This record gives sequence, C-alpha cells and structure tokens, in this order.
Amino acid sequence: MVAQRMSLFSVSGTANARAAAKAAAASGKEIIDLSAGEIWAETPEAVRRGAVAAINRNLNRYTDTVGTEQLREAIAKKLSVDTGQLWRADEIAVTAGAKQALFNAALALLNPGDEVIIPAPYWTTFPAQVSIAGARPVFVDTRANGYVPRIEDIRAAISPSTRAIVVNTPNNPTGAILDRELLNGITELALEHDFWVIFDECYGNFVFEPGKHEHIAAVNPEARRRIVVVNSFSKSLTLTGWRLGYLAAPREVISAAKALQSHTTSNPNVVAQHAVLAYFEDGDRSFERGLRARLALNRTRGLAILSRLRNVPPPPAQGGFYFYLDLSGLVGGRSRDGAIATADDVANLLLREAGVASVPGSAFGDPTGMRLSYGIPVDLLERGLESLVDTLNGLS
Repeated sequence: MVAQRMSLFSVSGTANARAAAKAAAASGKEIIDLSAGEIWAETPEAVRRGAVAAINRNLNRYTDTVGTEQLREAIAKKLSVDTGQLWRADEIAVTAGAKQALFNAALALLNPGDEVIIPAPYWTTFPAQVSIAGARPVFVDTRANGYVPRIEDIRAAISPSTRAIVVNTPNNPTGAILDRELLNGITELALEHDFWVIFDECYGNFVFEPGKHEHIAAVNPEARRRIVVVNSFSKSLTLTGWRLGYLAAPREVISAAKALQSHTTSNPNVVAQHAVLAYFEDGDRSFERGLRARLALNRTRGLAILSRLRNVPPPPAQGGFYFYLDLSGLVGGRSRDGAIATADDVANLLLREAGVASVPGSAFGDPTGMRLSYGIPVDLLERGLESLVDTLNGLS
C-alpha cells in the first residue's frame, strides 16, 4: 500500500520510548521520564521578548527560503568565532530543526548506491535519512573503545562507494567526545578519499571537564571544502518545540539545500527566526552558562547514584546530557518475569517496576545499551535513578 522506501526505516526509537512513557503515565502510574532528548528549562528571556516583538510587529510573511539575511549573518559570525575562519551568510541555511538540516544534506549530497560511514551507537535519524536518500549506512562499532571510533576502523570501512561520514560530537546517545587528533585524522581521510564530513555538533554547548568540544573546521582548515556543519538551537536554548536549526557548508551545497527546501517546508518559522536573532543581538550568554552549570550538577548527582550499580560500568557522560549504560553484564540474567535477553527487556522492566522511562540501545544500533537523560529537575532525577539502581541491582 505504501512506498517501498518505507520498509527501510521505522518510527524513531526515541519517539517510541517517549510514547511508551506517556502511555504508562496515562494509565495512572507515576513515571519519571528519562527518555526525552530535551532539557526541562524556561525559554531564555531574550528569546521570549524577540518572539513577542515579532508577533506585535505582524512579522507573519515569508522570509527567504533558508532564513533571513540577518539571522544567517548572526550564525555566520558565531561560526567564525568558533572556528577561527570566516563564514558568510550565503554558506548558511536556516532549517526547521537539525533534522531538516540533515535531511537537506542527505538529499543534496547522496546518490543511490553511495555509502555513508556512521559510528555506532548512533542517533537513530542518521541511518534513516541516509536510507531515504537511497544510500547505504556502513556502521563502525565503537563499543570496545569507550564509544569513540578508532581511526583504523574508519579507514577499514572506506570503499570506492564512500560518499560521507557522520561525525557527532558530543555523541548522542553515548556522551562520548572526539578529540582533536581523531577529528584531524578523519578530515585527512576525507581529503584523501574525497568524501564529505557531516559534522553534527548539536550538543557542543554541553561538555564537562576535562573534556573540550573541538570544532572540526577549526582542526583542519584545509578540509573546510568537504565539511557540512549541522547544529540546532533546540538544546543550547531549550527550544525543542520551536524547530530551528541550521546547515553550514560550501555555497554549492547551500544552494542545493535551498532548492530542496523551497519544495518541502519553504522558510522556517518566522517568529522563531526573529526570536533567536533577538537572542544573538542581546549578547547576554548567562542563560547558556546557567544551563551548563545546572546540567553539571545533575551529572555529578546522577553519576554518584549510578556508581552503586553492581554489574554496570560507569557511563562516559563526557558531553551532552545523557548517561549511557552498558547493560551487557545484565543480559543473560533474570527478573521475576523471566530472562533478560536485551536492553529492551531491561527498559520494559524499569518502566513496569521502577516507574522509570528510558531508551533502550536497540534504537541506536546497540542491543545492550541504554540512554538516560539527566535534563530533568534534579529531585526527579535522583528519585528516578535511585529506583533504577535498586531494580537493576535486584536482578539475578
């Protein structure tokens, strides 16, 4: 009944986890939701003022397909500061969130039969959009190296059909960070084999000591012509529902993305554009500093609780706002209801017995992993993790 391409992917595993949490809560059970990829926080004051001002000025007409000139210039200025290189507005496309930026990149760059290297565990949307474009995801398993890909494994995955690699740092779901040496090695491979680097830095604002977020365009300026940057305001400004992100790339890629976007969504939300522009113009970054400090506290409290897990090693949690658990030590054990075969069984057990919603690693290509968000209020986080630890430590 539906098109054949629909067999290549399914509904996002993270969306399924959120739906399961809501269904459990709707049944009357108290659920502490650690599944969502968002931070519970108020919208920055400057963003709210900008949105209200845009509405009061009746700014309700189309903008340029890839966003207003002013917002693209502000993003280009930010990237120039972040990378030490000059970026211009015509190298920026404002999109309806990072997902559209990735979708535009996939359709603009990939041909049927191309291959795209994706380190695993991966954000569930990466392989789905590669498949939509008719290309083939090629996974590089990072679990044996602390969720960080080895350059030799990436090199081994390259073939004559390799068209791109997805580099996501800090990584969703694992929280792992790719250092400068590894990023430089990836850019050298991209130049040597003439493929694209799709650099997703949506969690770049959230890196904890001694880690450091390195921008791949700053690591090797020569590789700039092969780099596509994807970012979003969803995490850094807690605007998940506003759907605003951007793509930064060579002009020919942006031109292709603009043509594509003109036939999909057209311009992104005009009120959201003016709201974020107002934030840039305000210049006060205290909201972002406060958000990082709050997440750092949640991370510290959460890691202290999770350290009591008996058969689960401490999660990396170097960046982002997730604890990613390696549950391989529990697989093969038993609960009161039967055998534990995969992380999905653990997730169902936690929802049922601990009242905790999580995302099993099957959503990320890892049958023994589990993602827990610590972007919720710290009191709820502590209660949820205490319950989780008690439940998992009770497995035989």
